[in-house]
Amino acid sequence: MPVIRIIHRTSLAPSEAWLRLTDWERHGAQVPFTRTVIETAPPTHVGTIFTARTGAGRITFDDPMEVVVWRPPAPGPAHGPGAGSAGLVRLEKRGRSVTGWAEIEIRRSPAGGSEVHWREDLRVRGLPRALDPVVAAAGRLLFGRALARLLRP
Repeated sequence: MPVIRIIHRTSLAPSEAWLRLTDWERHGAQVPFTRTVIETAPPTHVGTIFTARTGAGRITFDDPMEVVVWRPPAPGPAHGPGAGSAGLVRLEKRGRSVTGWAEIEIRRSPAGGSEVHWREDLRVRGLPRALDPVVAAAGRLLFGRALARLLRP
């Protein structure tokens, strides 16, 4: 599958954007017919496991994920001495049906606020490669909408 890339700018500070985008239970609330189940004790860290369960009734599929990189943004100005660093979280998808990875990077914007880079490699087992463009377009729409809602001031 092609990598899905979304860039979103927000007036939120990097630390606030980080808190909102790494609240995994809130992600499930933004995706139709989805809820998120956290399987490890808080707080989130490398090794945290959670599952996005999507479906209705008995027709569901699970998208289990593990946090493999956890680097919250460091405070500081956008540039110059003592500049803050970008935050990065990487998730590895561990499911039978859905595999791949997702990264959320949050950078301080020189104009104020933050710039969020969402990258995702979404693979659905058994789906022909000819459908990659359809999956990528649906992913951009779905993840872009979730991202905008999670970052709404």
